[in-house]
Amino acid sequence: MATEKHEWSGWRTAAERALYGTGGFFRRPEGPAGHFRTSVHASPLFARAVAELLGRVDEALGRPAELALVDLGAGRGELLTRVLALAPGLPHELDRRLRPYAVERAERPAGLDERILWLDAPPQGCTGLLFANEWLDNVPVDIAETDADGVPRRVEVDLAAGDGTERLGDPVDGEDAAWLAHWWPLAGAEPGLRAEIGHPRDAAWARAVRSLRAGLAVAVDYGHERAARPPFGTLTGFREGREVRPVPDGSRDLTAHVAMDACAAAAGPGAGLLTQREALRALGLDARRPPLALASTDPAAYVRALGAAGEAAELTDPGGLGAFTWLRQPVNLPHDVLRP
Repeated sequence: MATEKHEWSGWRTAAERALYGTGGFFRRPEGPAGHFRTSVHASPLFARAVAELLGRVDEALGRPAELALVDLGAGRGELLTRVLALAPGLPHELDRRLRPYAVERAERPAGLDERILWLDAPPQGCTGLLFANEWLDNVPVDIAETDADGVPRRVEVDLAAGDGTERLGDPVDGEDAAWLAHWWPLAGAEPGLRAEIGHPRDAAWARAVRSLRAGLAVAVDYGHERAARPPFGTLTGFREGREVRPVPDGSRDLTAHVAMDACAAAAGPGAGLLTQREALRALGLDARRPPLALASTDPAAYVRALGAAGEAAELTDPGGLGAFTWLRQPVNLPHDVLRP
């Protein structure tokens, strides 16, 4: 009788391989946009808001000779492509001074604007805006679950099974246990509660912020804070536009919401959290319908304005994209350029 084979792994190692290894999800030819839709894909208004924020950072920094826009987790360069299309209309010759960087572990896509520098890690010592849209949720983390005695144990997934089968492994210890105790306490809790152990994300965000000499770092993601952690965690998968079971086989995205307050604390003082709805409104995005009188005087303009209002409403919907959290971290920036 054949012995059933198992290959048990913690979720952090399994997700790292499934997302970024050879043949991993983020290296697939269709790119992330083939499976899910972000704010960047939802409307060009999102890029317009980023361009507005870039202009405010430029102004606050005194219009440096070179201003970086670092897109961290750049996908296939969609956000930078749209911002570059808007750049000729930005003030103070920002188009000439702008230095765009795409940071992504996949290969550079064919046909990308040659002005975009393609890197696998953030450039060091830049001055400008670092923008990470839905990047932190794809920094792999381990998962803990309380056993029958309320002891947090590491959740392991069977790579050989190929269906996401899990088991409870050893008790969580060391740095993982310390992070849980401070940011997401589970010890002594009822059986079956889960947490995503977020210190790898804290460290990744702190490194990203330190890459800036001066400017603003922004991370945009579905997130939560200590007072309202999800009791059963948030690990899930996405494939071809649908939410699916998380299986670390490279065929799907593996994502979990971010403990944004922990990331903010790791990067040092000055960080602030606000919703995407608040952030985009502060950047001038207007979801109000145009006046009906415009339909009589300029029907084409009315239709365009109505379409823009609909797109703005989607980006700021508190039940959807508007519920994203924006973590903003100034670095040697004279004043706040993003107030709700």
